[in-house]
Amino acid sequence: MNEIKNVVFDLGGVVFARDPRKFEPEFIKFFSYIMLPEMPRFWEEYDRGMSTYDEVITNLAEYNSCDRELAEKNLRRSILTQEEIPATKSLVEALKAAGYRLYVLSNMSLEFIEFLHTKEVYKNFEGEVVSCYEHIIKPEAEIYKILVDRYQLNEAETLFIDDRKANIEAAIESGWQGFHFDAHNPNESCDKLRSMLLK
Repeated sequence: MNEIKNVVFDLGGVVFARDPRKFEPEFIKFFSYIMLPEMPRFWEEYDRGMSTYDEVITNLAEYNSCDRELAEKNLRRSILTQEEIPATKSLVEALKAAGYRLYVLSNMSLEFIEFLHTKEVYKNFEGEVVSCYEHIIKPEAEIYKILVDRYQLNEAETLFIDDRKANIEAAIESGWQGFHFDAHNPNESCDKLRSMLLK
């Protein structure tokens, strides 16, 4: 195994998340599809940058059999309540201090990524490839190639961290190393990554 020099982070469920303890069950259920093995097509198109904020509100209302007013309220709330995961933020800062080159590779819509760009942890990343800007989503092979080409990375020296196994498998098929992050237990995943990368 090659020495890792580049560490690439997914965002949702890895660097950022909503704290479920702060929300009522109805709100959690509204976005329950994020825990499915595959996202609904309308959400993939939103992440891909191929549907607008207004269009996804309509889709959310249809998907949840509710009115657009509730769908918009919940979507806006979902964006504004994204928080840095403390264990991951600490890990990112430690990796940066140790000299790793850090990047983002994420399926993320425009409104979400613009909000996340304002968070403190983001200053640690040298670059990003985000689906809404590229109109490509993981696990499509091209999105991994874009990151490698844009920042002149050696795939074998690059570790990708994601909470979805299919995205990790695609990275490994592209010659990267991969780590499956447990979004339900970020502290344990971060401890494992520390033992791997900060010896």
